[in-house]
Amino acid sequence: MKTLISIKADIDVKRRAQKAAKELGIPLSTIVNAYLKQLGREPRISFAVPLRPNKKTAELLQRASRDYRRGRNISPEFSTGEEMDEYLNS
Repeated sequence: MKTLISIKADIDVKRRAQKAAKELGIPLSTIVNAYLKQLGREPRISFAVPLRPNKKTAELLQRASRDYRRGRNISPEFSTGEEMDEYLNS
């Protein structure tokens, strides 16, 4: 048996949630139901703030990503630690 729940949500929150659900390929109602089931099993709420790198780290990550896409500054694969040491010491 199913029931309809009406809630008030900020329009931007709803749109971002719908977009995220679509990117995951899961209906938003399925995600909401999963959260409600979890709340029913474990009556507690936890909020998490996503980790965001500081400006310097974000720039380094962008540079590394750009280098990777261009095939620059990429080391070869190693089968042993000795191979890695030899490469790093060369």
